[in-house]
Amino acid sequence: MFTIGHYEFNSRLILGTGKFDNAAVQSQAIEASGTEALTFAVRRMNLFDRQLPNPLADIDLSRYIKFPNTAGAKTAAEAIRIADISRHAGMCDMIKVEIIGHDRTLLPDSIETYEACGRLLEQGYTVCPYINCDVVLAEKLEKLGVHAVMPLGAPIGTGLGINDPLNIRYIVESVNIPVIVDAGIGSAKDAAYAMELGADAVLLNTAVSSADDPVKMAEAMKHGVIAGRLSFEAGRIPKQYVASPSSPVEGLQFL
Repeated sequence: MFTIGHYEFNSRLILGTGKFDNAAVQSQAIEASGTEALTFAVRRMNLFDRQLPNPLADIDLSRYIKFPNTAGAKTAAEAIRIADISRHAGMCDMIKVEIIGHDRTLLPDSIETYEACGRLLEQGYTVCPYINCDVVLAEKLEKLGVHAVMPLGAPIGTGLGINDPLNIRYIVESVNIPVIVDAGIGSAKDAAYAMELGADAVLLNTAVSSADDPVKMAEAMKHGVIAGRLSFEAGRIPKQYVASPSSPVEGLQFL
């Protein structure tokens, strides 16, 4: 179990809800993932007009922690406005602060993110910023008071996996709040690797929703996250340059 603010989680996989071909596949994949939290872009949701389509209409949201995000924001002011819309619509007060600073790479804007986090914390939100793999920024955000940091594995939707394991490890070792690896995951191997680095959880969407079989991939991600966490807790053997026998040679009688 781990906590973000006052929210408790048994599953360490957080699943995005976009890009699925249809609602039936979306529902089955969510169920197969074992997730307890669903993230969604507030700007893509119809929160007030019941006459318009609702992409989460077939999901019993009462079973999940709702984790809205500010995707689409390019400034702190936009992110705060999106968060306020979510709050007024009765969503969870936990918010993923996502502010994009570069149109081609979709990498986050660290300055705007820091500013937005400070103002959202003042308003009582549970704040989880999406950030670059920057240990200095992670430490400053922790000092500011955020409840988790979410360094990217690779740029959004690329499926490139864990591009910067060293800096993710630095972040894990340097902060005392949850570290959630977010974006760029392509397979269960990537999810397991993120967890082996010491991450508290993994957030992903495209790797499941755009897989050939999203339901099977969702289940694979569930097991990958579990295996990676167990491996981290068990403690891997150190790497070494030369071989060593798996059976001891002491006491053997050589003919």
